[in-house]
Amino acid sequence: MARQTFKIEGLAELDEALTELPKATARNVMARVLKEQGQPIRDTGERLAPRRKGGLKASYTIGTKLSRRQKSLNRKESDVEVYIGPGPAAKSVQTEFGNAHQAAHPHLRPAFDGNVMKVLNGIKDSLAVEIEKARARLAKKAAKLAAKIAAGL
Repeated sequence: MARQTFKIEGLAELDEALTELPKATARNVMARVLKEQGQPIRDTGERLAPRRKGGLKASYTIGTKLSRRQKSLNRKESDVEVYIGPGPAAKSVQTEFGNAHQAAHPHLRPAFDGNVMKVLNGIKDSLAVEIEKARARLAKKAAKLAAKIAAGL
């Protein structure tokens, strides 16, 4: 599988800010941002998917779970991974890449190529906002707990 590399300025600072949050909170923030910002790829892929029997268009999703087979083929590279595309049916791969009996009808790759920079920049911008929101929630929770403790003394 070919890998692509992208360089985005400012992610080191966001990564540092994420490490200041509790691990579960940081994971939730990342998953929420990735799902939200991946929407343009999902929408475009769904729109470009050929309309035939079988529900390829309807199977497009964004999620953190893979099928058992997909899990066995995927090497986890991060604490938080979000997957975008059609469901696990083999027909989606056959439609995307073609085979000896069917010409390729790419839908996910053009969706990715056309939206990747928009999505990556959106992740950077949304992540900064979501980190601040998480910090504010944690501060409010800590203040509430401190007030509860002070009232009990």
